Amino acid sequence: MKVDILAFGAHPDDVELSASATLLKHIQQGKKVALVDLTPGELGSRGTIETRYEEASAASKILGIEDRVNLKMADGFFEHSQENLLKIVEQIRHFKPEIVLANAVEDRHPDHGKGSKLVSDACFLAGLVKIKTSLNGEDQLPHRPKVVYHYIQDRYIKPDFVVDVTGFEEQKFESIRAYKTQFFDPNSTEPQTPISGKEFFEFLRGRMSEFGRAIGVQYAEGFTVERFVGIDSFFDLK
Repeated sequence: MKVDILAFGAHPDDVELSASATLLKHIQQGKKVALVDLTPGELGSRGTIETRYEEASAASKILGIEDRVNLKMADGFFEHSQENLLKIVEQIRHFKPEIVLANAVEDRHPDHGKGSKLVSDACFLAGLVKIKTSLNGEDQLPHRPKVVYHYIQDRYIKPDFVVDVTGFEEQKFESIRAYKTQFFDPNSTEPQTPISGKEFFEFLRGRMSEFGRAIGVQYAEGFTVERFVGIDSFFDLK
């Protein structure tokens, strides 16, 4: 399977929270997108591992992505190891993306920074011919994505660029609300968390508004880069 963008998240809902409007915009433009979750998010304070899988499936349908894979690493405890790097390399070689999206380079949850580094390193290793991998019994060819961009999560990081996502914000919120055990529910009896309050959606909208205001649009999502990006003309910039 060949996709244009492969988005990784340490947990189900990471991509939806921080980059889903950008993905929705590119899907509307005809680009193919797939998601890879590193863990099932089994340590989440609310819901169960079973509900997390169900919610991720529902969110995927809302987004209209091509495929979604969960690598079943250990939530909270996965390591930067050869085993985990190769799991990611297999997915990169399977989906053959031009662009990879990864977690924030550092964040409140330690898995986000760990996942960011793990995916970034795997993107390089996936291009090395002497690393042999196979998936579903078939040997894989090397493939290195052209670029890795890191989305911005809970903690503020100054973006290197932002994407105008005005018009895609409500579908983004719909995909987030698919994780119904994790976010605001006035009837829930589960523990309160930093993301379960009604005000969390106000924070998300405010962050998008802040990024959008900087380029003169209503809403935007922000990303950081590993290398500087190039353009053909000043006039490509907002």
